[in-house]
Amino acid sequence: MTPSRAIATIRTDGNAQVVIDGVAKRVLATTLQQTRADVVAHIAAHARQQGRPIQVDTYDPEGRFVLTVNPDGSLGEMTSNDLPEDTIPPGSVTAEEVVDETASAWGPPGAAPSTLEAPTQVPAPVPAPATGPANVASWMRTAANDPQGARPAETPPQPAPSPFAPGPTPGQEPQQDRPSQQHAPQQQAPQQIPSPQHPTPTHHEAPQLYEAPQQGSSPWTQGQPPPQPQPQQPHSGYPQDHGAGQGQPGSAVGQEQPLTRRQLRESFLKSEQVEAPASKGLRGTLARVGIRTQPSAAERAERDDIHAVSQHWPGVRTIAVVNGKGGANKTPTTALLAATFARYSGAATIAWDNNETRGTLGWRTEQGKHEGTVLDLIPRTDELLNPSARAGDISHFVHHQAADKYDVLRSNPNLLSSEQRISGSDVDSIHDVLGRYYRLILVDSGNDESASHWLRMIEKADQLVVPTIAKPEHAEAGALLLEALTKRGGRSAELAQRAVVVVSQAREKDSNPSAADIARGFEGWVSSVVTIPFDRAMVENVLRFDALGAATQRAWLRAAAAVARQL
Repeated sequence: MTPSRAIATIRTDGNAQVVIDGVAKRVLATTLQQTRADVVAHIAAHARQQGRPIQVDTYDPEGRFVLTVNPDGSLGEMTSNDLPEDTIPPGSVTAEEVVDETASAWGPPGAAPSTLEAPTQVPAPVPAPATGPANVASWMRTAANDPQGARPAETPPQPAPSPFAPGPTPGQEPQQDRPSQQHAPQQQAPQQIPSPQHPTPTHHEAPQLYEAPQQGSSPWTQGQPPPQPQPQQPHSGYPQDHGAGQGQPGSAVGQEQPLTRRQLRESFLKSEQVEAPASKGLRGTLARVGIRTQPSAAERAERDDIHAVSQHWPGVRTIAVVNGKGGANKTPTTALLAATFARYSGAATIAWDNNETRGTLGWRTEQGKHEGTVLDLIPRTDELLNPSARAGDISHFVHHQAADKYDVLRSNPNLLSSEQRISGSDVDSIHDVLGRYYRLILVDSGNDESASHWLRMIEKADQLVVPTIAKPEHAEAGALLLEALTKRGGRSAELAQRAVVVVSQAREKDSNPSAADIARGFEGWVSSVVTIPFDRAMVENVLRFDALGAATQRAWLRAAAAVARQL
């Protein structure tokens, strides 16, 4: 097998190019000594891959000479007179061709070099080579003793010769010390067919300097280990960022940035979550007597719902409970959702009766030791928003639910609607006050969808809940409301699409239609539909979560979780 030959051209400004078997690689460094070391390291990597030394025809500011680079990175010396004429590989770029292409490839001397380091067939310019053999002892010592000289090259050789290998310029006189090529076989460059994706470059275009490395073609995957690898710079293939390493003294362009110590070690902190054993049913009984048993699918679903409801969201969240039809179960839905959120999350929660037509939230919840209503709060909003206000000041206007851990801001059902008009600006002020003292606001609404306070409530809402009982007229009213909000577009349409529909079985014997039948009519065009079974405790005057049956409590937890997942 014919030994591989390389041509290395080095400039005083640190630019260098190495051509091995017709494939060129450009090297940049900040000093001439570092450039020589990088050139030797690159050729040594090829020698290790081929398992034999490589002879290098070197054009250096100190002269022209021939070196032998061994696979272990050591250097040998030959004079140019020892170089046989037929050992220059076919298709290689010769010294005269290097000089001829200087102006077009690299620009005038002193110009800023390109920062790309990649295979190219356009060689680097060098000063005119000196005639006669050169003394290379100092050159060899510099390259061999440089502490960076043994590091591997960052870019592997590219196998395909370029069709753009330059030939001698017409009229150029050959150099006297150039080895004869009379007996070297001539290799014709294949014809390049231009395409829209890869047009043939003209003399006005800069040469293409980069070819994307093929995946997995790292020097370390060729069966040879790297020479003296540095632990802080592990190689895992070519760096994706071709500009990595730019501007670092003594490093070739494209070098992968070293990993930090934190990236190399495994963290002691683990994010694993250990599942608690079963706590309900037969599985829970077995767990309590010492037999560790995994929870059932139903218990896991309940735990997921509790986790969703127990979240604390950044900022205040407002949930509007809306249906234009009276008797659709808006007030029980508002109160029991508030109770569910307050019990499981512990967040400060309030239910607000935004109704001027005899809202019944005050009747269905516990009353505190005062008779304060929303009408008493409105004239005191500035005082409650003052920085000097204290957290307990709001208790003069709201009614705490002792068992269910939430507060209620009542309307006054004893007054006519004409005596307790609430404007849109009043809604703004009330919402600002409640947002200062509470993290979760649930708003029970009236039936007039055109009222200014109703419309302003929609603007403040982060989520809509549409309650209905299992009656066609109430379900139709809720559906028409969602359709109207969707036609309005913008944020109203978004609220309608993310709405949660809660269908309650209001009467024990009503089965035609059932709550499940009504729920199927809403499925597919809202985010969730939840059914609530009939429970006599929901018909009583005061709504308490503990008074509900187990199945009803689970249904309200499911409804609250559906709302929480949309916040």
